[in-house]
Amino acid sequence: MVGTLFNKGATLAVLSFYPINPSTAFIITPSPLYPTTLPPPPSPRTTATPIHPPTTTHLLKLFATNVDNEKDEVVASSSFPKTIPQSQAVLDEASDALQSVGWSSPMADAELTSDDPFVQRIEAQILEESGVGLEELLNPAKVINLERDLYNLRSELASLTGKPSDFDVLGLSTEECNGRTNGGEKADGILQNIEKKERSLYTERRAVFRGWLKNVFLGQAVLSLGLSAVMVTDPGLLFGGFDWFRYNSMDVSIKVLGFWWWWLFIIPSLRSRRPSGFEKKALDIAFLVTPAISITAPIVTKDQALIWGANLVVVAGSYGFAYLTYDEASGERKSGKEQPDWLKFIYSSLDFGSGKERGLKK
Repeated sequence: MVGTLFNKGATLAVLSFYPINPSTAFIITPSPLYPTTLPPPPSPRTTATPIHPPTTTHLLKLFATNVDNEKDEVVASSSFPKTIPQSQAVLDEASDALQSVGWSSPMADAELTSDDPFVQRIEAQILEESGVGLEELLNPAKVINLERDLYNLRSELASLTGKPSDFDVLGLSTEECNGRTNGGEKADGILQNIEKKERSLYTERRAVFRGWLKNVFLGQAVLSLGLSAVMVTDPGLLFGGFDWFRYNSMDVSIKVLGFWWWWLFIIPSLRSRRPSGFEKKALDIAFLVTPAISITAPIVTKDQALIWGANLVVVAGSYGFAYLTYDEASGERKSGKEQPDWLKFIYSSLDFGSGKERGLKK
């Protein structure tokens, strides 16, 4: 309610200092400008819509509309240019990384062995070029895999460029395998891949595992042998001048590291020379037995020098056992007894990283 204020009673009370009468002090009268009552708000008008159950005709129209919308979405999506997925690029990059270390998909499901004509042909070419055998290269398995990949790529290039289906690319160059017919972008990609693999093969076929490098590994093994002997007997002779050795009582830790030196450095240095025959078999046995000695021997004795000596006996015994039981002609034990599959698996696992597990197999 809006009104005007008349304060006559209040003025008289102030002037005469009489007490104020609350009932007559302030008189509120309605304003002539605004009505005393407001009209009621208009009531909302609602219209009732009859609800009918859906009929078959309505359902058919609904489904027809959905189908048309799906068709429109398919047409609209097909009108946009398709983007090349990154998964293929990632796979190509991973394939190149694996091939850089010698891993490659085989030309056929069967493994290539040293008796395979394909491998023998490669070895004859390398012997003619460099005067060394295939096993004398730094990465013999990578060479075989590159040759195998080039054979497959040249065969695919020949089929794309108009060569006959029975065309044999073995021993032919890339130019001889190219039929000069337009093979499209796929043929261009194959040519680029062939060029890259040919450059890599050129380098690998000339990377020879020289004798001086073998002598370096042998010297490393001898140096590690002498260093570990001092570590297990008198580590203060090597580290006594350092404060950390005296303050932290590192003598026992260094002695333990000394007898583990066999498995960590001495035997791996000898294996890095790529020995063959009975020596390879001896180092395989020593590499498997020495960690077992280093783990179980402290249960019996706490003398680190004695444990180091036990590892020395194991390595020497492995050489003697392999020399007496290994047949150089067949590459197996002289007794002729077949080794169990689990033992063969362990021996083959030791070759992982040396190249033989990815290509050339004896």
